Amino acid sequence: MWGRNVYDSISKFLQFQLTVNIVAVIVAFTGACITQDSPLKAVQMLWVNLIMDTFASLALATEPPTEALLLRKPYGRNKPLISRTMMKNILGHAVYQLTLIFTLLFVGENGQPDLKHTLHRAGEQS
Repeated sequence: MWGRNVYDSISKFLQFQLTVNIVAVIVAFTGACITQDSPLKAVQMLWVNLIMDTFASLALATEPPTEALLLRKPYGRNKPLISRTMMKNILGHAVYQLTLIFTLLFVGENGQPDLKHTLHRAGEQS
């Protein structure tokens, strides 16, 4: 029972971490390419990683096993850790988060595109 619970916890933790890291890297890279200034500085990226690692590991490490785990067949040795369903969840959540973040980053507070300010900042760097 504990082995299956640990396997499930590792899978959930891995899915969460991959989603957060994929989004952070894409936001930093795309933001740096478009605005010539990264929306997330190095220290901010480290804080995001530290906080996400800590809270995710605490949440998943304290999840108790249930009797329902014994009803499920065990996973085989050759089964990949990241399944097709997990990959779909990771990509789906990443697209959702990227859409939300880029909307906030590029549309601005007032709901109007903030391209003049973005392009003006890009022109200052060159």
